[in-house]
Amino acid sequence: MSSPQRGDFPGDVAVPAVTPRGKRIASVLVAMEIRTFITELYKEKTRLDRVIASLEQIAEDSSTIPFAVSRRGRKFMSLQERQQVSERMRNYWAGRKAAENVEPPRVMTAATAA
Repeated sequence: MSSPQRGDFPGDVAVPAVTPRGKRIASVLVAMEIRTFITELYKEKTRLDRVIASLEQIAEDSSTIPFAVSRRGRKFMSLQERQQVSERMRNYWAGRKAAENVEPPRVMTAATAA
């Protein structure tokens, strides 16, 4: 496995080999590539700033939209509903109490007949 060379990665600037005679040409080329790279970065920064601004605007707009909140837990009743429930429960317990107080029917057995 060979080690990575300069220019092998995306966005990496390939620097030409510097020779003693072409040192000045190589530095000019590197400076031009750096300027090009900086220009591209500024364009990308401008694009990112626009995206961030639009996302912030969406976040502000969405915070003002009321969401339907589902209620959980106990349902609150009106006065009329409470009275209806109260009447139903009064009748229910009255029926239960009446059922408890009913004596079982007397059955005539041979022991009681004598």
